[in-house]
Amino acid sequence: MNRRSFLKVAGTATTQALLVSSLHAAAEADQPGTLLTPQQSQPEKPVAANDQIQIAIIGAGGQGQYDTKIAASVPGVKVVAAADGYDNRLAHCKELWGQDILTTRDYREILDRKDIDAVIIGTPDHWHKQASIDAMNAGKDVYCEKPMIHLYADGPAMIEASRSTKRILQIGSQRVSSIVYAKAKEILASGAIGKLNMISAFWDRNSSIGAWNYTVPPDASPETCDWPRFLGTAPKIPFNAEHFFQWRKWKAYGSGVAGDLFVHLFSGIHFITGAHGPTRAMATGGLRFWKDGRDVPDVLLGLFDYPEGFNLALRVNFVNGGSEGEGFLFTGSEGTMEIAGNTLIVNRVPRDKEPGLMIGSFTEAMQKQITTAYREKYPLVEPTEPTRVGNDRYVVPRDYSDSYDHLKNFFAAVRSRQPVVEDAVFGYRAAGAALLTNLSYERNAIVKWDPEAMKLI
Repeated sequence: MNRRSFLKVAGTATTQALLVSSLHAAAEADQPGTLLTPQQSQPEKPVAANDQIQIAIIGAGGQGQYDTKIAASVPGVKVVAAADGYDNRLAHCKELWGQDILTTRDYREILDRKDIDAVIIGTPDHWHKQASIDAMNAGKDVYCEKPMIHLYADGPAMIEASRSTKRILQIGSQRVSSIVYAKAKEILASGAIGKLNMISAFWDRNSSIGAWNYTVPPDASPETCDWPRFLGTAPKIPFNAEHFFQWRKWKAYGSGVAGDLFVHLFSGIHFITGAHGPTRAMATGGLRFWKDGRDVPDVLLGLFDYPEGFNLALRVNFVNGGSEGEGFLFTGSEGTMEIAGNTLIVNRVPRDKEPGLMIGSFTEAMQKQITTAYREKYPLVEPTEPTRVGNDRYVVPRDYSDSYDHLKNFFAAVRSRQPVVEDAVFGYRAAGAALLTNLSYERNAIVKWDPEAMKLI
């Protein structure tokens, strides 16, 4: 597979992705279906006063505060501290969770407190490893936002820290706790769509905020922002407010569209299929629209080989002129399964068991001879039961939140000390697969990965 043949295949993948887009639009229509039961609709068990989990947030940006707000809504969870490099965000944390919470620029002050059980890490990607390892070494359980890693060396270090400290480490790709994905996993395992041979998935955005152009506050300065702490291991440059608040646009701090969005898609695919990752990857893309100084592409496509015998085509597009959202199309030998937001559609199209005949161009005598031999080998058999064909549709309530279920699962593991669904190994395999696209894009070549050993080849 060379670059030229890849581009030919990519054209087919794009056609498949367009089909997914149209299916996604159809799935958004208000059509009836089987209602899936959310976990949060089950009766909540009362939490004893001495069983309260006290948490802190490290990195109180948009995603960090979002996670923490949901965490605070889980019974028996209380926010007691926050760390961030921007003073105004720390002030807002006090508005949200009380003037008595500890706020600091230095997360080590949080880790020194013995009354804090767990932390939510919402820092830029290049701080995930260090903040997580420091927290686990301090005896805290960790909910770390995706992608788990910024560099490949981060993965083994975080896995070892979780193992040696015996702390819970859950990664924040909430789809793996979704009842939609759980149903998809069940359906695929049942053989409803036959043998899986291809998956197409996409995540499109069509807005400036969606393209990471987050608002820069007017008071942004070296006085209000802890610039040296933000940089950490990144190259040392003078203060830059855009880099501080829009860090996803630069690979020194973030992991591009692959780390932000492909990792969600890989997490879902690995959860549903049980796969550990691809063996080969090739990517293409570029900066097509947001030419604002960022050094990561806004359009990215990837093709992947899986040892289970299916191929994967992914795309992210920040120049999309139409609808936004994510979607999957699982194609099997007996039908398809689509995930569009909170909707799951299964379309069964069983394959004919006979190979069939194409004999119309032969003489009648030859046709008769072939047909007689064919029917001796494939006699007509009346079916004993009706063949299952057509669509099944599964939906969730409009107010369903997989983010709530994911954080609820985390806190349940904190109490029980049982494994989480998205532990360090799962998180590394998803992020490791996603970042293959960055390597392929940068090297202009195929890259290889060992999904079992979790190593680049």
